[in-house]
Amino acid sequence: MIVQCPHCGGTVVVGRFGRRPLNIPVTKVCDALQLHRSITAAAESLKCSRAYIYKTLKASGLKPENVFKGHMECNMRGK
Repeated sequence: MIVQCPHCGGTVVVGRFGRRPLNIPVTKVCDALQLHRSITAAAESLKCSRAYIYKTLKASGLKPENVFKGHMECNMRGK
């Protein structure tokens, strides 16, 4: 990103701000949930937060209950 220096007025190239996104595929999230049967255990195994798991499932139109119960097969392998 190129920004203007507040002191000299010149342009300065800076890196990204904040934390990089994890980009864990929904299939890995589903596999971890089916293996561990708990949001907390799955989050620990994926090294992410519980909120990240909920967010990833919601973005894919899934609910944790469906993944746990086996009603939902995570065959989104192409996504």
